[in-house]
Amino acid sequence: MTRRSWLWLAVSLTCAALVATFVIPIRRDALTTAMKPAATPFGWDAQLSLSAGDGVLGLRDGQALQARFADPYGVAVGADGSVYVADAGDNNRIRRIGRDGMVSTLAGSAEGFVDGAGVAARFDTPSGLALDRAGNLYVADTGNHAIRKVSPQGVVTTVAGTGVGGFRDGPGAQAQFSGPIGVAVDTAGRIFVADTYNDRIRMIQPDGQVSTLAGGEFPGYQDGVGSAARFDTPTALAVDADGVIWIADTRNNAIRRLTPAGEVTTLRTIPQDLYAMRRPISLALTRDGFLYVGEMASGRVLQLSRGGAWHVLTGNTQGERMARPAGLALDADGMLHVADAGSYRVYRTAPRDTHVEPMPVAMGPSEHNLLPDTGGRWPLRPQLGWHEVVGTLGEVRGNYDGESRDHLHGGLDIRGDAGAQVLAIADAKVSSPSGAWGLGELGEGIALDTISYIHMRVGRTAKGEMIDPGRFHLLHDEAGKPERMRVLRGTRFKVGDVLGTINGMAHVHLSVGANGYERNAVALGFTQYADAQPPRVDSIRLFDAMAQPLTQKQRGRVLVPRDALGVQIIVDAWDQVDRNLPRRRLGLHAVGYQVLHSDGSPLPGFEAPLMNIQFNRMPADSEAVKIAYGPDSGITVHGSAITRFQYVVTNTVRDGTLLTGYWQPGELPAGDYTVRITARDYSGNVASTGRDLPLTLQ
Repeated sequence: MTRRSWLWLAVSLTCAALVATFVIPIRRDALTTAMKPAATPFGWDAQLSLSAGDGVLGLRDGQALQARFADPYGVAVGADGSVYVADAGDNNRIRRIGRDGMVSTLAGSAEGFVDGAGVAARFDTPSGLALDRAGNLYVADTGNHAIRKVSPQGVVTTVAGTGVGGFRDGPGAQAQFSGPIGVAVDTAGRIFVADTYNDRIRMIQPDGQVSTLAGGEFPGYQDGVGSAARFDTPTALAVDADGVIWIADTRNNAIRRLTPAGEVTTLRTIPQDLYAMRRPISLALTRDGFLYVGEMASGRVLQLSRGGAWHVLTGNTQGERMARPAGLALDADGMLHVADAGSYRVYRTAPRDTHVEPMPVAMGPSEHNLLPDTGGRWPLRPQLGWHEVVGTLGEVRGNYDGESRDHLHGGLDIRGDAGAQVLAIADAKVSSPSGAWGLGELGEGIALDTISYIHMRVGRTAKGEMIDPGRFHLLHDEAGKPERMRVLRGTRFKVGDVLGTINGMAHVHLSVGANGYERNAVALGFTQYADAQPPRVDSIRLFDAMAQPLTQKQRGRVLVPRDALGVQIIVDAWDQVDRNLPRRRLGLHAVGYQVLHSDGSPLPGFEAPLMNIQFNRMPADSEAVKIAYGPDSGITVHGSAITRFQYVVTNTVRDGTLLTGYWQPGELPAGDYTVRITARDYSGNVASTGRDLPLTLQ
């Protein structure tokens, strides 16, 4: 090679090196940018899809959509996309939903407190889940008052907790918790625990030492540092990259922050709305600091910014309402997975494609679920003897502030003397983190799995004495005044166990089913209950679109202008059941109408009654009562002169659907017609008198 060639080679290599100093960093920056996760959009429109569960309570592995769960509570997503579910209830297992769409059991079997591999291990009401970088799963084992670890191979060991409820820091084998429900783990391997019924946030170091980060001796709502702060039933945790712990403080209806320095503050939601936060029980945190929150009271899933702005991700409508969104977890794509404990299903969210019609997705527990096995028992003595029913599902209820249409009645009322013992009608387990409520209030009650017992002194005699301190925990405030009755998640009750005593309402209210998906308790089949009496229709009235009554008559027929923008039909009707007091008016199960020709033949579209109002499933919307009932409806307890049920049968309240509707007389030629009402009780009896209203279209 010539000297000139060597010179050109040296120049070329130098230029290449100079170019590389600019090009390579640029390429690295571009690669880094490409690998950086996309920012989380705020306010995105979510489309739900079903990941697993057919909505029927049970235990079944196999194909995801045919699998069955008992209480799918906590959820976590592994690096390979597998979804892990803490399945409590009677299952007490950790389940796995694989990428292949198969559900299997990773660990657990019968209820108990046993370490071991796979089905040899035992849990008691496993709740929150968290994964570390090595793929180990941490379980808040609520009923065992412990934190457990499940290896990727399914080997279960106890990290901390003795199996006995209490409060004690120190080495893991000696530390005590009280019904921990939430758990999280940071990159350093530290485990954070929502020690739910101690109202504290605890930490387990990698060496097993347990300490308390924040919270004090009593439940409360107080920001501050360490033990000066107060929580009330914290149930879920998430840890961000700065070491801040985010807390679902359930009974305070709040999201709290705990800094590494031990300072607790409250995230103030914007707007500051009464319904911005309703019993938060689950959390998930994105890489860029957005929170997802599942609400127990409303069935919604919210998205929150660090500044407190909030957006309803799902649950604004009944068609997307969860029964109890107890577990939330994000996958590598930023999509949210939801364990809906009350519907025995697991869901996944994804951004809605606005160009594609959304596919309907099954929500709530399946209608194929069996009712609890009550053996025909009543909640009062004698359990196999007759008792008077004084209220049914769907009846109008008011409040004590002058509103006669405040809400729909969500269950069955059974008359009893104040002070009489209330008894469990089925074997059950407390599944809610807040299983009792309303100490000293008329609405005080307790929820045992899918049955709620209301209007009682929970766990107390008529004189206020404790019935069973082992299961009922009466809390006092700092002044020593009784403040709260707690019944821990995972507590079991047997048929006939005394749950408390009837308070001044003089009846027991039984509600069956998840919140927002209540079923008619009459279907439980109470011993000696019978209803052979048909409902009675007292009146049928027509109103125009301006809510003005149409009262003008001709030849005994109501005159209806054909140019009316729409007509509402309101039916005053009620029912009785056998052996009840004659004055006892009860609501109907279903009401509908037909429009007939003057000869009695139905018009097209009215061959069968339009049964628009049917109380087969309770709608969650508070406005449902004013859609179902006219303004003169009400019961004597809430100030009405008589109990009156005025059903707006042109509106729709059934299957969780709410619609305001009108009959359109302008679509018909002038002439004589008849509106015929079908009024039906739960036993199938139908009103045969007072059901026809003759009218003339002008």
